[in-house]
Amino acid sequence: MPTPSTESQKQAIGTLLKTTLRKGDEWFLIDSRWFKQWKKYVGFDSWDMYNVGEHSLYPGPIDNSGLFSDHETQVLKEHLIDELDYVLVPTEAWNKLVSWYGCLEGQRPIVRKVVEHGMFVKHCKVEVYLLELNLCENDNMDNVVTRHFSKADTIDTIEKEMRSLFEIPSEKETRLWNKYMSNTYEQLNKPDSTVQDAGLFQGQVHIYNTALLLLIRSSATPSRNFTTSPKLSSNSSATISSTVTNGDGDSGNPGYTLNNSTSSSNRLGGYNSYSSSYNYRESQSQPGLCGLSNLGNTCFMNSALQCLSNASPLTEYFLNDQYEAEINRENPLGMRGEIAEAYADLVKQMWLSRSSYVAPRTFKTQVGRFAPQFSGYQQQDSQELLAFLLDGLHEDLNRVKKKPYLALRDAEGRPDEIVAKEAWTNHRLRNDSIIVDIFHGLFKSTLVCPECSKVSVTFDPFCYLTLPLPMRKDRTMEVFLVRSDPQSRPTQYRVVVPKLGSVADLCSALSRLCGIPPENMVVADVYNHRFHKIYRRDDGLNQIMEKDDIFVYEVQEEDSERMNLPVYFRERHNKHGGASTTHSTVAIDWDSESKKLCYDDQEAEAYEKHESMLQPQKKKTTVALRECIELFTTMETLGEHDPWYCPTCKKHQQATKKFDLWSLPRILVVHLKRFSYNRCWRDKLDTVVDFPIRDLNMSEFVCDPKAGPYIYDLIAVSNHYGGMGGGHYTAYGKNKADGKWHYFDDSSVSSASEDQIVTKAAYVLFYQRRDEEAPSKPQPSAALGGAPEVADDHMDTN
Repeated sequence: MPTPSTESQKQAIGTLLKTTLRKGDEWFLIDSRWFKQWKKYVGFDSWDMYNVGEHSLYPGPIDNSGLFSDHETQVLKEHLIDELDYVLVPTEAWNKLVSWYGCLEGQRPIVRKVVEHGMFVKHCKVEVYLLELNLCENDNMDNVVTRHFSKADTIDTIEKEMRSLFEIPSEKETRLWNKYMSNTYEQLNKPDSTVQDAGLFQGQVHIYNTALLLLIRSSATPSRNFTTSPKLSSNSSATISSTVTNGDGDSGNPGYTLNNSTSSSNRLGGYNSYSSSYNYRESQSQPGLCGLSNLGNTCFMNSALQCLSNASPLTEYFLNDQYEAEINRENPLGMRGEIAEAYADLVKQMWLSRSSYVAPRTFKTQVGRFAPQFSGYQQQDSQELLAFLLDGLHEDLNRVKKKPYLALRDAEGRPDEIVAKEAWTNHRLRNDSIIVDIFHGLFKSTLVCPECSKVSVTFDPFCYLTLPLPMRKDRTMEVFLVRSDPQSRPTQYRVVVPKLGSVADLCSALSRLCGIPPENMVVADVYNHRFHKIYRRDDGLNQIMEKDDIFVYEVQEEDSERMNLPVYFRERHNKHGGASTTHSTVAIDWDSESKKLCYDDQEAEAYEKHESMLQPQKKKTTVALRECIELFTTMETLGEHDPWYCPTCKKHQQATKKFDLWSLPRILVVHLKRFSYNRCWRDKLDTVVDFPIRDLNMSEFVCDPKAGPYIYDLIAVSNHYGGMGGGHYTAYGKNKADGKWHYFDDSSVSSASEDQIVTKAAYVLFYQRRDEEAPSKPQPSAALGGAPEVADDHMDTN
């Protein structure tokens, strides 16, 4: 059957991509680079209409190799991003593309199911990452088998898989247990319950325990009743006391118990009876370990909420209903108390309902009503949502009913202590809320006029610190040089180029290593053995990603009588001529026999390594959090577009400006400024910031000479994976109830260790101050320092 025209392909796939997600349907992942090449080939987008059908754009077989971390097992890379790394297509679209282009040999299709998320309002989502569960029989940890399951799979599905894996005969009675700590077990006794409803997390061990309740009889198995007593409350441990009753109503070995060992068998009516002691908990999540459903690109919101939820002083305030007496419905800057009430309801669901996940739809609706930028379903910024939420909660809970008018005064030579106290007092006269109590601190800002040397000192409150990251001015690139000499193999080089540079800078850097004049170079992105793009010299290097295969070709310099054209090598598969094209192309068509004689596939892939590749590569830059703080407090000169009005000179000046920290809050929120913007450059900095998990000493950065110690411990991190304008947000949080770290990825919650937390994805850090003295002081309305001592007991969630 002939391949449809490019226009027909575009129309067919375009229509199918609008297919509505339905529970149970299957969708397929396609590497975004292949799909973008196909879109160019068929002119899918309006800006790609110029070279439609050109053979040089032909995408070839579907190639998903860029999505795999292991090409043999074809395991997906972690943290792949929709649209950035892959696209999702429905089954019919996949079948059409495969019939037209085929798949790369040896690659299996990546097929995933559509599953439902949400408790009350359901929404569908393609489950890209399956849950990895460890399976074993009779707690035999020497024989653990790993299998992947959908969150929509049922416990019965796991049972059938395990019966097959461990060759358990159908007549043997079995029960499935979830081992979620070193010696804690939970019975999974609802066959029709889904994996998600059962609260199973990544990497848990599931024991198909035939030894616990294995009943054997030579004839057909009679009916049995199993009872377990006593009933246990959540998070409690006890010995299971079991009664086995045969079909005649006789009890066998009632109330038998053994401590993690198997008893000697008692022959009772043809049964072998076994018992063991297990820690047990009801199938409910621990308080606070509650996922949040992704309502559609709302992972940014979920990440911020999970971090804020683990700020225990604020969560206690809402769980204890203290907010009800402080709601300010008359504040024109607030939201009539509706944001505070919506947040309170959500916190209670997360900490009191014991659900494995909840859908924050009501909360999102309320946020969207007052902040239109969050009303849709576009990916947003977790820090911006956090800033809005803290400000909204503050105004909704502001204890000041009528804000007084206060004139701002400059320091005018007065001592810092007096000016700082005045600034904080004035702030608390207008702003007095739980948010101020917990999250607000005080900056000292110093401006100096370069002309008259006027010094202006002011003190301003802050709710979070936005810290700049030291930015490297260069980057390392690996490229392949193809010389004009056909006897010379391609050579791979490693060059250092300006981060904000152009392709011309790349050519100059390569020229210094290879001796070829920059003007005799053509730079191309080669993908799937085809020219993906040929760059102009003024193209920015920010267009070239780290994973792109960049080839630099030595050519004769173009002039009015000569031009460079790419030549394509094609294999002719039939006797009727080469593959046809809709446009002019310089190509060499080979028949199969001639190609075998003249073309060596293995040699065509061979290349040399330049000595620059053999030198040890500099490790990726890691900076300490203190370096970011030092950079924040470094004096800088204001830009020409952001001048300061000098009251002495009576004009705008490019003054020097310096920030210092005067007082710090109970909960210190640190925003790492990973997203960089200017007029010609947008970038995300993937620098690893090494931040302490505990014992962050901020005292040396506080300029108040009378300040006490400021020692902080990390309690939460908002992570961002991916690049500008998209990506995926998750969170780490330290649970107040058990003191352990957990990883929050939308509706999924899993345990985490401290060595997982410091990564290049860390975006917003939450630190809680470690108070030395018993926090018994009252809350002074104008106390200097911003953070009154609030009791930090364990949450009472009963």
